[in-house]
Amino acid sequence: MAERILVVEDEEKIARVIQLELEFEGYESEIAKTGIEALDKFREGSWDLILLDVMLPGLSGMEVLRRVRAQNAVVPVILLTARDSVVDKVNGLDQGANDYMTKPFQIEELLARIRACLRLSQALKKEEESASLQVADLCIDEKTREVTRGDKQVELTPREFDLLVFLMKHANQVLQREQILTNVWGFDYYGDTNVVDVYIRYLRKKIDQEFDTPLLHTVRGVGYMLKG
Repeated sequence: MAERILVVEDEEKIARVIQLELEFEGYESEIAKTGIEALDKFREGSWDLILLDVMLPGLSGMEVLRRVRAQNAVVPVILLTARDSVVDKVNGLDQGANDYMTKPFQIEELLARIRACLRLSQALKKEEESASLQVADLCIDEKTREVTRGDKQVELTPREFDLLVFLMKHANQVLQREQILTNVWGFDYYGDTNVVDVYIRYLRKKIDQEFDTPLLHTVRGVGYMLKG
């Protein structure tokens, strides 16, 4: 699906040229001529990037940026402005802009900066998605270390958390005790392998005991499996 770009520019000719170039490159785009119109379109639609003129009638581009960032911290914003002082650039970046282009600019450079912002945005989205794990109604956020099953928050010790992450990353696979021990406790662990059984029991109490459908299963003679 084509990426969607909101062009916020009050100079009609510039806005139209940018829009035509974007559409030629395969992007979908819409134009907003004022700050108020920009905020309306921003709230109504889903945007992959915003090109934002700083000098707008009524609500300034900086104020639009501030309000956008109050609602969405991640959508890339490239500022377009005739002001080229360092103070103005720093102010825009401090307000949450991802990049800054001074008018007049070459459209090829603008397109290159758009591509760079979109690449970074996609990489961050993938990283965010990869930090979340889910099996059935059991969810883990590796960044915040939050664990939930259904509507219930599950409190785990650090070792229980590491064990559950490993099981979830290998969901629906039978895992031997030695595999679990090596990957969760480490290659240099010299303790009793029964520690795996002990921690599996701890996990069962926390993620299965109060629920109708068990997720953690024992495969007799082999090991364990987290099954969705």
